[in-house]
Amino acid sequence: MWARPSQLLRRGIIGMNRRNIRYIGRYNSRRLYPLVDDKLKTKLLAEKHGITTPALIGTVTTQFGIKGLGDMIAGHPGFVIKPAKGSGGKGILVIEHVDADGFVKPSGAKLSIEDIHRHVSNILSGLYSLGGTPDVAMIEGLINFDEQLSEYTYEGVPDIRVIIFRGYPVMAMMRLSTAASDGKANLHQGAVGVGLDIATGTAVRGVQFDRSRRDHPDTGHELASLRIPDWTSLLELAAGCYEMTGLGYIGTDMVIDRNRGPMLLELNARPGLAIQMANGEGLRPRLDLVEKQPEGLGVKARVAFAQQHFARQGELKRLPEPELAEPCLST
Repeated sequence: MWARPSQLLRRGIIGMNRRNIRYIGRYNSRRLYPLVDDKLKTKLLAEKHGITTPALIGTVTTQFGIKGLGDMIAGHPGFVIKPAKGSGGKGILVIEHVDADGFVKPSGAKLSIEDIHRHVSNILSGLYSLGGTPDVAMIEGLINFDEQLSEYTYEGVPDIRVIIFRGYPVMAMMRLSTAASDGKANLHQGAVGVGLDIATGTAVRGVQFDRSRRDHPDTGHELASLRIPDWTSLLELAAGCYEMTGLGYIGTDMVIDRNRGPMLLELNARPGLAIQMANGEGLRPRLDLVEKQPEGLGVKARVAFAQQHFARQGELKRLPEPELAEPCLST
């Protein structure tokens, strides 16, 4: 089901050109991009500002340093290796646990230490980095995601994307990994996107492969009951990234750890537009309202404003099945 540009305009849908020129170009200074394009810089900056992130086990910066990787990860029951300058989930290797036969991925596949070395070598060579430039491999502690969310995901950690505009959380969605996405929370690879009510953190709409969904394709669990725990704290953590980076339009990727609560995974200075599809609603009315607000409000006040003005009812229980999602927003 396709829509005319005039129909998208009436529904407040923004496209890439408006996003790039009106919001990213106006509110994001290019000199600040390295703070979010480099995950290691983001992590160190977050620690400085008291924003919780996954524990950093160590880094590998040179091919020679790969020799010390075994000692670095020894004693850790699980860990994640990721490129500091990667994007779109590329190059992220999750080891769920270690046994006598090797390193076990969430899928059950086993890797040897040689496989781990090879993966880190590829990261350092820039195989997964933006522009193919030499990179740094980060080794982080495994996230123990909240068990309340286990039935909504498959072989991966579900994350929450929150769009922060001038410090206000304006729209959010949860990305649920699937078999099709190979356990990664990447919508383009087949993860399920679930729009979230800013007021309560409850599910309002689900989508996969440009079509609406009411359940998870692998677990079969319905999505209507999805509710993010500690929601207001998560929004406040995300909103605080405005002061942390100085960037006015950013995507914050969050996760709920069952021991440490909401945590920041990474930031994106050029967040995608599929979040509108997941919510069945355009960003423009919310962005227009935020632009009218005065500067100087604190984090809690900004979050309270967003929860009051951007609240909405869920659609999942009354969606006919099947139903097409909104049209592609990449043009």
